[in-house]
Amino acid sequence: MIDTALPTLIFQIIQDVRARHPERPALVGVSGAQGSGKSTVCALLEAANRPRFAYFSMDDVYLTKEERQARAKLQERPMFAVRGPPGTHDLTLAGGLIARLGKALPTPLPRFDKATDDRAPEETWPVFQGPAEAVLIDGWCLGALAPAEDDAPMNAIEAADSDGYWVESMRTALAGRYAAFFGAFDAIVYLRAPNWEIVRRWRGQQEEQTLGRPLTAEEHVALDRFVMHYERVTRAMLDGGHMAGWVVHLDEARGVVRVEER
Repeated sequence: MIDTALPTLIFQIIQDVRARHPERPALVGVSGAQGSGKSTVCALLEAANRPRFAYFSMDDVYLTKEERQARAKLQERPMFAVRGPPGTHDLTLAGGLIARLGKALPTPLPRFDKATDDRAPEETWPVFQGPAEAVLIDGWCLGALAPAEDDAPMNAIEAADSDGYWVESMRTALAGRYAAFFGAFDAIVYLRAPNWEIVRRWRGQQEEQTLGRPLTAEEHVALDRFVMHYERVTRAMLDGGHMAGWVVHLDEARGVVRVEER
């Protein structure tokens, strides 16, 4: 369930931006750890304001499976093939979409198929007829700042990255091109989970909802390993390592506890 305070808050932010910049779409990001409800609230806002609001997810602009596998082979580290961490998004594609959505043009919006771990075929992408009044984008690391340097591995995935090259590549990406991309947003709203342990629980709930059944013991082990790729940046964001202007503090049931404007 999505707390009704969330879409109300984000809609008001969009209206405030539009009042200041009526000549272009409001660009608003919704950030939050896996399972926090960011995609659901964006989809609800888009549906309620169709065809004025355009929406896509950072998930939809992941590098293709082939591109990620090629990078993993080049760097000789399998973690580079895993979708999600900073460095696995096509920010050039995302920037082009944002620019085009402000024009009176049809814009095909990419979609990512998690079942195949690859971008869906272009002929299946929905088409938005612009110009949009608002562009909504969600992403688990949207607005993240580069985590502080730390030589100690946080989990088994990082321990396998013996010289810390993979972790450093995420830090470099966030400090560079991701920071420039996030800096162009009019507003970023961060849905803050109570703690890391809840994030893992929410992610498991997502998987079970998708599968329509409880996870097996083997699937739980695989999921534990998967979320390790997200742990360092997620924990840093929970500790305030982000550039969001609004922080929505959630309880374990994803209810809004309070809203902090920064």
